[in-house]
Amino acid sequence: MTVTFPFRDEGPVEHDGELPGFADLVVIGGGVIGVSTALYAARAGLSVVLLEKGRVAAEQSSRNWGWIRVQGRDLAEIPVALEAQKLWTALDAECDGRLGVRTVGVSYLARTDKDMAGYADWLAQAKPLGVSSRLLDADETQALLGAGAGRWVGALHTPTDMKGEPWVAVPELARLAVREGAMVRERCAVRGLDMAGDEVSGVITERGRIATGQVVLAGGAWSSLFLRRHGVRIPQLSVRSTAMATAPLPQAVNSAGVDSDFAFRPRADGGYTLAPSAASELFVGPDSFRALGTYLPLAVSGEFDIRLRALAPRGYPDAWGTPRSWNDDDETPFERMRILSPDPNKGLVAATRRNFGSQFPQMGEVPLQAAWAGMIDVLPDVVPVVDRVPQIPGLTVLTGMCGHGFGIGPAFGRVAADMVMGRDPGHDLSRFRIARFWDGTKLVTGPNL
Repeated sequence: MTVTFPFRDEGPVEHDGELPGFADLVVIGGGVIGVSTALYAARAGLSVVLLEKGRVAAEQSSRNWGWIRVQGRDLAEIPVALEAQKLWTALDAECDGRLGVRTVGVSYLARTDKDMAGYADWLAQAKPLGVSSRLLDADETQALLGAGAGRWVGALHTPTDMKGEPWVAVPELARLAVREGAMVRERCAVRGLDMAGDEVSGVITERGRIATGQVVLAGGAWSSLFLRRHGVRIPQLSVRSTAMATAPLPQAVNSAGVDSDFAFRPRADGGYTLAPSAASELFVGPDSFRALGTYLPLAVSGEFDIRLRALAPRGYPDAWGTPRSWNDDDETPFERMRILSPDPNKGLVAATRRNFGSQFPQMGEVPLQAAWAGMIDVLPDVVPVVDRVPQIPGLTVLTGMCGHGFGIGPAFGRVAADMVMGRDPGHDLSRFRIARFWDGTKLVTGPNL
């Protein structure tokens, strides 16, 4: 399987055409969550239009690590993540293996006994939920990974965790959704909701209006900006995360893993996707200041490596010059920046390659094939919003996936489709309520694993 990297520019539009006058459901955002929502809604018989301001999967959905994991997730996410793994397997079979889904196992590698104690605590809580995870000692970790330096004291390992090829998989899922009856339109930004009283009656796009009573917003880093225009405020920020691909290498390790310095997983083309394990960079903007108090407990905990950077670049969702309100006939921030494509941090790229090469010297030199970065939508308790918006009947929001979106995407898409149709979503979603940010609920931070 040849893996290319098409997300670095817009390229030719694949999904184009006229807009319908009406749809049962309009999905805003062509990432993995939006595409999966459109797919499962179409399968349920709804007329669905997915609208993407740039290209399908051009932002974080194609720029992530490609892990499909249950390990280390918040307890409320585990049942959804387990469902997602089953769905990924079925979808890959439907797409004749083109999604690159493979069970490789994921290991969280411990350098200290304190790390192992944290893993043991998570495992004690997660085991009753059906995870396959187990603790490995130093010898078992060495045997699993064949590591050269042997610096790890042990690991938390989940043998049933998986990987996919994001920049291939999500566009393939969009094609599958189209075959199932969904309509996908790229380079078509949604400027706002059309309201009839307090309820959604349609969406206003740059190409005109579509009447609908149901909208799913899955806009990733752009979601809070869209919501703010309609009076709904959530403390969502976005952080830059750097990643890279090596050229094909000897397959010395066929599993995925992460320690305090770097993360790795094998790719279908014989190379590895690498990333600095925890370093995320926050560009300072107006929303950063507004949300400062909400994020303080997370910041002072010291559990997350968030590095402050200079002002958000022009056109970014939280840039100082980005409009927070506009009229339906105005050009919007979504049209001015079709694809949010941050430059990678070159220093982190170099350090990650060194760290990976020193740990696995049997691979020899670690040649760089490509480096990129994405903007991850985050929330202060490190779990997403998956909920109907109580102030706006007809609007459902899935955002703030905190870097977990690719792996869990098909299941949350299936959940969103059922929510739109008034069906039981099959999971307890109370932890993901949007109102937790304003109803006095004490925020409980998810695990930093």
